[in-house]
Amino acid sequence: MPTPLETKTLTTRAGRSLTFSALGTGTAPLGNLYGSIDEPTAQATLEAAYAAGSRYFDTAPLYGFGLSERRLGTFWRTNRPADALLSTKAGRILKRGPRDPDMQPTQWFDVPARDFDYDYTYDGIMRSFEFSLERLGVDHVDILYCHDIDVWTHGSEAAAMACVRTFLESGHRAFVALRDEGVIDAFGLGVNEWEVCQHVAERVEIDLFLLAGRYTLLEQEALASMLPLCEENGIGVVIGGPYNSGILATGAVEGAHFDYKPAPPAILDRVRRIEAVCKEHGVRLRDAALRFPLCHPAVLCVIPGGVKPEEIAGTAAALSAEIPAELWQALKREGLLRQDAPVPS
Repeated sequence: MPTPLETKTLTTRAGRSLTFSALGTGTAPLGNLYGSIDEPTAQATLEAAYAAGSRYFDTAPLYGFGLSERRLGTFWRTNRPADALLSTKAGRILKRGPRDPDMQPTQWFDVPARDFDYDYTYDGIMRSFEFSLERLGVDHVDILYCHDIDVWTHGSEAAAMACVRTFLESGHRAFVALRDEGVIDAFGLGVNEWEVCQHVAERVEIDLFLLAGRYTLLEQEALASMLPLCEENGIGVVIGGPYNSGILATGAVEGAHFDYKPAPPAILDRVRRIEAVCKEHGVRLRDAALRFPLCHPAVLCVIPGGVKPEEIAGTAAALSAEIPAELWQALKREGLLRQDAPVPS
């Protein structure tokens, strides 16, 4: 079984080498997602993540409307972790003012009074990144992702494809320019759907994807074509949301979250079935869920989040847990895991 510090290295299209720890840290929760935490707790959580072996930290302007970037920037400037990677995202321009009531305002608590505009043009990407550098307080970011050019975010295929076209025709040039200037080392997409990853990878150069919640113990459709394409072309994949927004950590309990919303009955039922198989083999659900994505050769790391140091410690322990090979085979026999899903022998 991997430990948090076990690494994989990605060679970028520009020939740069980026080393990822198996365990990374997603900082959406530190933007006060679902509840408010104070500054000392946020900093202690980031310090605990580094102490536990995390050497990759991801943020975005959206997370707490700038709060997550600011908090991660404080940690970065205070600790100066030269052996860690930092990523953020572009495509939303934050602006002053109350949020649109349709923009899921109950997700973020005690955050600045900000709204945003989507902008995936060359100028929009440049502006977004400049603002992120200011909030982070740095002059270089290892990885920059184009954020949320997917149906899940924009509500329809037509709206999402308009964003994709803008990225391909305009925004992509900004990422290349930033890479060539040396202010980023690699770039990719940070999205919630594997289909857009494949669409983009078939058309322009890309280094890696941050795919949230779409290659997990619950969902493996990306194995059909997207993950093989990445493996064949040396494109790395970071798995965000390995617990599918929480349900693979909490189990099928009342109020469990799936894709940032209360889990529907079909998902609750499937998780109960997975839990039952895990219990038969003496394995915690969260341990299996965290370990599973890392079995794929294209996957560089997983980035669960946390809002307390003890949660980080629990995640590190989950990644180091012993899992019998028989568990994976049992999940396949029960039709709960794709037959072609890579698993430890």
